[in-house]
Amino acid sequence: MGLLTIGTFAKASRLSPKALRLYDELGLLTPARVDPVTGYRLYAPEQLDRARLVAWLRRLGMPLARIQEVCTLEAGQASQEIRAFWAQVEADTAARRDLATLLIDHLSQKDPAMSPTATPLEIRYAALSDTGLVRKSNQDTAYAGPRLLAVADGYGSQGAPASAAAVAALKHLETGSIPAGNLLNVLEDAIEQAKQAVHGAAGGGSSPEEAGTTLTAMFWTGSQLALVHIGDSRGYLLRDGELFQITHDHTMVQSMVDEGRLSPEEAASHPQRSLLIRALSQGADAIADMRLHDAQQGDRYLLCSDGLSTAVSTGETRRVLSEIGEPEQAVRELIALANGSGGPDNVSCVVADVMELQQ
Repeated sequence: MGLLTIGTFAKASRLSPKALRLYDELGLLTPARVDPVTGYRLYAPEQLDRARLVAWLRRLGMPLARIQEVCTLEAGQASQEIRAFWAQVEADTAARRDLATLLIDHLSQKDPAMSPTATPLEIRYAALSDTGLVRKSNQDTAYAGPRLLAVADGYGSQGAPASAAAVAALKHLETGSIPAGNLLNVLEDAIEQAKQAVHGAAGGGSSPEEAGTTLTAMFWTGSQLALVHIGDSRGYLLRDGELFQITHDHTMVQSMVDEGRLSPEEAASHPQRSLLIRALSQGADAIADMRLHDAQQGDRYLLCSDGLSTAVSTGETRRVLSEIGEPEQAVRELIALANGSGGPDNVSCVVADVMELQQ
């Protein structure tokens, strides 16, 4: 078979002539020959496979620059890149889904603080932070109050003041009133205030490496817990004896697990497992995950720094949360378990129980 005209090639590849001209200009799909007199682009039949791959990748929404990279790879490597791209799309979609839920509540003037429940509820809580057995100082901050629960894990030379500043910036939520339907804006403002507070703790002119912190916090509305999360501190929910992780680690290693490049087992021992891709730090990506959790009587929430989650198994954490009734005793036992495993890092825990309001 001879060379194909651009019209014939467009039909066979399911790409428009306009798209083919663009891909030629970008060097993504160069014609086999260009007629020197007419300027017509002519394509070889063996170029169809690449053209069809480009068409399918465009339908996936992959950017042209990334398509160009994929087309240079062997089949096995190309499939890994497509898997990684789609994992990121799904993660982005999940984050937007959470935001859409908050927006729907906001625009429908649903006030979580006034949502009716069959039984008036409150939270019973405890917070504890410990240096551990290896570190010389504690860069974690843990806080629990009637409306605010928070854990921050600082890093860098100014990690301790950074984590303290981030949590302190949220404490006005304990007493401030929230107008109906305004929870989304309040959470957004709180994250921005925390980011500015961290920058201030670093002296305003320090490099991004000198101060930063994770932040995982929950705000009690009276019937729901609003979560804001950035970094690799974690939130868990114990409900009906089952323990669920309700946050997603913002680390390089976790992104590699999401993309299928690493197994969870490989990630647990990866030398860069603590490398953050989101944090409260000057110059860092500070976009926080936000979502609402409807409260049920008997729920137990745990917020913790990675000093717990990397040292104590999920099974042991679930056992403690299931068996120990008082939040204060539970946080002490969890920290004791982390230190019993060598205490390699600072460890902070907040435990909060959803219970019937005591009159």
